[in-house]
Amino acid sequence: MAIEYRTSPGAPLTNDLVRELRKDFPILDRTVNGNALTYLDTGATSQNPLQVLDAEREYYLGANSAVHRGAHTLAVDATDAFEDARRTVAGFINATETELVWTSNATEALNLLTYSFANASQGIGGHDAARFALGEGDEIVTTEQEHHANIIPWQILAERTGATLRYIPVTDEGLIDYEAAQTIVSDRTRVLTFTHVSNVAGSVTDVEMLVSLARKVGAITVLDACQSVPHMPVDVKKLGVDFAAFSAHKMLAPTGIGALYGRNELLEAMPPFLTGGSMITKVTMNEAQWMPAPIKFEAGTQRVSQAVAWAAAVRYLEHLGMDQVHAWEAHLGQLLAEGIAEIPGIRLIGPAAGQPRAGLAAFHVEGVHPHDVGQLLDEKGIAVRVGHHCAQPLHRALGLTASTRASAYIYNTTEDIERFVDQLSTVRAYFGY
Repeated sequence: MAIEYRTSPGAPLTNDLVRELRKDFPILDRTVNGNALTYLDTGATSQNPLQVLDAEREYYLGANSAVHRGAHTLAVDATDAFEDARRTVAGFINATETELVWTSNATEALNLLTYSFANASQGIGGHDAARFALGEGDEIVTTEQEHHANIIPWQILAERTGATLRYIPVTDEGLIDYEAAQTIVSDRTRVLTFTHVSNVAGSVTDVEMLVSLARKVGAITVLDACQSVPHMPVDVKKLGVDFAAFSAHKMLAPTGIGALYGRNELLEAMPPFLTGGSMITKVTMNEAQWMPAPIKFEAGTQRVSQAVAWAAAVRYLEHLGMDQVHAWEAHLGQLLAEGIAEIPGIRLIGPAAGQPRAGLAAFHVEGVHPHDVGQLLDEKGIAVRVGHHCAQPLHRALGLTASTRASAYIYNTTEDIERFVDQLSTVRAYFGY
């Protein structure tokens, strides 16, 4: 299906152009509590353009079938669409199609890794998988910035294997302490796992520096790319990471599908996580032989329509140009930071205004609970995120239990940010401060 776009390819994003793009997102025409919707919660989940919704619908109308399992025309068409989607999504991050594993979400992608490493630690996968085996004396290193999805699976892996989990601390601003990292990453480090962009601080990690530390000690690197792949150009080969996890629903595509990138030779050596139909070449009552990667990690019925829709989302973003997407969001992120920083009694988390950040900003309103902040903004039609954002250790390090977060995307204008800042400036007075 040919996709029609409203803009010229690679055109710099402006308020006028964004207003034109918003026509692709009917949900943004909603009114909330009698006010026009201002959606500033893309950090949690993005909205979907018609081009993506239509792609999924067209798949069901014309090609719906089980993939890799039939010789009839619908099965062939479905398989072609499924694998074309894999090539498209893989190419978006400069990976090959054999280096992209479909998962339910990024959380499952990270769990896939830790369960696979646990299996390797029990001898499953044989000699090739031994490089992933962990035991007493080995260390897994992550950071205090992480989403729970990049903490808890590693905690459980450490418990299963006897390895030790260590943390790189954050600074008072919530940024990774790179000086401490140079001490914590040691000859005992087997895995170094970290976020590319913090979902709370909005800071962009110095991936090159951390990868360099890991390479010096032969550690595997794992990147949580959920907040980077949708918002900036990401080239996994240039970054040099071994694995990366990211999700569709944060980049204009449906929920229920994510991906794990892994260097081909590593995926081939890893034992599988989920087992069952479709991921095997031979099964007896006593043993099984697995398909090559990435199919050996994709047991059971696959997320075909979601993959097709994700590919449409990738093509939508590629048409806009990720350099242009990143530039616009960086601009909006600065407007958020500047506006929040100017309001008395509100603490901005992460890089100070004027310092590089993603298009999101979390903050603490002195004396007012984040849920009250979010409810008051919602009464004005402004959707933001409240809570600990699945990052309790980071909030604890900052002396907070929760925060409020505004996050922008390609369908937000500078007027959205101005409206948000204007309403935020009234919150403390509303509660009597």
